[in-house]
Amino acid sequence: MAKWTANDIPDLGGRAAVVTGANSGLGYETALALARHGANVVMACRDEGRGTEAVERLRAEAPDASVELSLLDLADLTSVRKFAESYAGERDHLDILVNNAGVMALAERRQTADGFEMQFGTNHLGHYALTGLLLPQLQARPGSRVVSVTSFGHKVGRMNFDDLQWERSYRKWLAYGRSKLANILFTFELDRRARAGGSAVVAAVAHPGYANTNLQSGTSFQWSNFMAQSAAEGALPQLYAATAPDVQGGEFFGPSGFMEQRGAPKRVKAAKKGYDAASASRLWELSEQLTGVTYSFG
Repeated sequence: MAKWTANDIPDLGGRAAVVTGANSGLGYETALALARHGANVVMACRDEGRGTEAVERLRAEAPDASVELSLLDLADLTSVRKFAESYAGERDHLDILVNNAGVMALAERRQTADGFEMQFGTNHLGHYALTGLLLPQLQARPGSRVVSVTSFGHKVGRMNFDDLQWERSYRKWLAYGRSKLANILFTFELDRRARAGGSAVVAAVAHPGYANTNLQSGTSFQWSNFMAQSAAEGALPQLYAATAPDVQGGEFFGPSGFMEQRGAPKRVKAAKKGYDAASASRLWELSEQLTGVTYSFG
């Protein structure tokens, strides 16, 4: 995959894709690249105004693109269920699901509509529920892909199951790290369970390296524009995971440059705790209980 770029994405004609958080940053660039290569892309966005603007911008950049907007608030399980029901009512298959949307380092502890800590609820539980609810459509297409987007932040994350929702104390960056570690544990557990259940769904995870996006707006942390790569470059690992023919379940992709900060995508390793199967299984069972969503493989 040396120096793999978006130009190397294969023809996606006839493929259906859903990208969460597609109105800006990595999500927008992912939707744009998939649409440019023929996929029918649903841009899943929380805000209708920003989502509409993003669709119009994408169509201006790729006039032949097949894209549409569908509202999705990952911090509200009612919205997640509504999105999945709407999708299933219109389509019988899904080839690519990119779990991209996220929130970062919120200054104060906030809760989702269902009472979950906002970062864990949005970044992990919302995507866990969405993937499970769309599983019938994913399993209708052998080799369909589920790509979850994590970050360097997973390295500082720790799964404290005694205070998973940060009710005792709240530290914004550690809460973000936990949610990003959860993305990795979820992906690897999804791969294990899919294989055990005889499912052909391919689950992979990716991180963008050091990318200049607006995810950190509202935080005290600012990317260095000098050091950071563009959002289009940062999206390459998740695009590789979503489209490259040689991707296998349970793989992790990130930039190939110095300290995985930038560069063409390559296979990378998560922090050791990302491979803790016991933690992944426990997280899965808790996610089932908290969301009410169970997966049926086969």
